[in-house]
Amino acid sequence: MIVRQGYDEVIRLSRIFKAIAVTGARQTGKSTLVKALFPNKPYVSLENPDVRRYAIEDPRGFIGQFSNGAVLDEVQRTPELFSYLQEVLDSSEEKAQYILTGSNNFLLQESISQSLAGRIAFFQLPAFSIHELHHANWLLNDEDDLMIKGCFPPVYDQQIPSPDWSRNYISTYIEKDIRQLRNINDLFVFERFLSLLAGRCGQELNASALALEAGVDVKTIQAWIGLLEASYVVFLLRPHHKNFNKTIVKRPKIYFTDTAIVCSLLRITEKNHLFNHPLRGAIFENFVVVELRKVFINAGMPSPLFYWRDKTGHEIDIILDDGKQLLPIEIKSGKTIGSGYVKNIHYWMKLSKAENAVVLYAGEEQQTYSDNIKIINWRNFVLNNF
Repeated sequence: MIVRQGYDEVIRLSRIFKAIAVTGARQTGKSTLVKALFPNKPYVSLENPDVRRYAIEDPRGFIGQFSNGAVLDEVQRTPELFSYLQEVLDSSEEKAQYILTGSNNFLLQESISQSLAGRIAFFQLPAFSIHELHHANWLLNDEDDLMIKGCFPPVYDQQIPSPDWSRNYISTYIEKDIRQLRNINDLFVFERFLSLLAGRCGQELNASALALEAGVDVKTIQAWIGLLEASYVVFLLRPHHKNFNKTIVKRPKIYFTDTAIVCSLLRITEKNHLFNHPLRGAIFENFVVVELRKVFINAGMPSPLFYWRDKTGHEIDIILDDGKQLLPIEIKSGKTIGSGYVKNIHYWMKLSKAENAVVLYAGEEQQTYSDNIKIINWRNFVLNNF
């Protein structure tokens, strides 16, 4: 079994808190992780209709089965349990009594904030990182193959062809989960919205324009994006707050948590199709941003990643703000270093007085400019710096 980067953080939290909630998108390996880390605890899946019915109809009796706690999978399906779990946790000082997993952050957070606040710690498990794929000898060398395949575990450990898996993942999980959360009657409109959103990956989120193209109102678009966020399908990259006396853009950028989903929604199934696709650069940027984000998620840290753009169009793909200094990062999908790679970096460094900058690209040559701008292969940067 592949060793997940999050193991150490979950174990650390289990020594501090009475309960642990492991969240993340469906099929990222949450159940596998908690079974491996807590092998002596009974495992119960609340996806099972009979088990779920018992938990809903007799929550006290259901919890009473587990004198030493348990692993409760997809626990957001039974919010009735949380008040009773509070009683159990408060009656003992034992750590890591219950391990909960859930694939919908909105339902889980809402239920926990009402009943288990202060008693439980959260850990988000993303899909495989390139660190994990590298150590398992599963990391593909070609960027286009990697973007199409994505990083969801079943594509690797079960060797399911990515286009087949992604297509079924969208219909089985994304659409199913969203429809459970919100009464979406016209599935065709929602499917069109998903495809339109995929075509905007790496772009500023303009809900009004998206609503016009999808044929729904802005509030519906905002609600659907909120649900996709809660289900770990997309995330919003916020603009950095510092303006350096420039008028800056304040809308977030939209990214998908896995590029295999983007490719599937855009009907990109082959390497040659992606290589010539007009959105290849945006999809590559999406992939690299996700990998940078996973570094901090797996460490249990809030993401320090932002972007910066002023009204004149100068943009930095990533501003890494660790609270001590700002590191600008540009992302380029080409394999040949071009003069345009550092144009926006130079502009931003003059404004910010930053001392270092990085350009991540798909080529192998490494180059350092006299003003401390490093141009480096993206995977070498991620694997060697975090």
